[in-house]
Amino acid sequence: MYMFKANEKGAVMGEKSCTQNCWEYLKCGREPGGIAAEREGVCPAAISQDLDSVNGGRNGGRICWAVSGTNCQESTRGKCNARFCILCPFFNKVKKEQEKAGEFHLLPP
Repeated sequence: MYMFKANEKGAVMGEKSCTQNCWEYLKCGREPGGIAAEREGVCPAAISQDLDSVNGGRNGGRICWAVSGTNCQESTRGKCNARFCILCPFFNKVKKEQEKAGEFHLLPP
């Protein structure tokens, strides 16, 4: 993912962001235009605009465990069940990064 910001002369520069959304990390292909989107449908986490920026992600991309209809193998259909989340490497990555930044959301704010 690229973040854009203006430099001291006002030019917009792209810089690589260290935060990843679930579809980038897990490579499921269910983001809009992804390789599996037509066959399996676009993932609700990738288009949940009401969750945009939660845990620093795009749409629901960094709180996917709380979104119904995602590919979570232990899906509880949008009802976050932390005992399954602690087994997920992406959940643990987000949790670690966001706790370091002082702002982790287990459930939508």
